[in-house]
Amino acid sequence: MPKMKTKSGAKKRFRLTASGKVRGSAAFLQHNLRRRSQKMKRQARGTMILSDADARIVKRFLPYA
Repeated sequence: MPKMKTKSGAKKRFRLTASGKVRGSAAFLQHNLRRRSQKMKRQARGTMILSDADARIVKRFLPYA
């Protein structure tokens, strides 16, 4: 059976933690930032752990991670 291909977009955006959770960055920080509150922008800095439902999808994109 041939190897499964890894989705290149997911490879660039997500990392798996040692415990198997998926870590990614928060959305909504590229443009139109003047209408977002300071609290929202501050909390979106850095990375976040994806929800279980989203993590299941991303793990399918990264078969060898």
